[in-house]
Amino acid sequence: MFLKHKSTDKLMQVVELQDLMNPMHEQVVMRLHYGEEAQDPETVDKQALRFPSGEALPRAWTDPHYRDEEVEAAHHDRSGG
Repeated sequence: MFLKHKSTDKLMQVVELQDLMNPMHEQVVMRLHYGEEAQDPETVDKQALRFPSGEALPRAWTDPHYRDEEVEAAHHDRSGG
């Protein structure tokens, strides 16, 4: 999968998709897609990445607490309070 680095606007290839999709990982190992030779892997903050279309990464990939409000509401409904 390729993503864009926000500040450089260059395409980067994700090395491990599992790291990208894990909200507990704030960084992901990427390879700059530049020139004909594969570039060395580097660690990049997820907050610095976007999809090539310019869209932000899904909150489920970047925020470990993305479901806290949903869980709290379900717990509140079950407790009747």
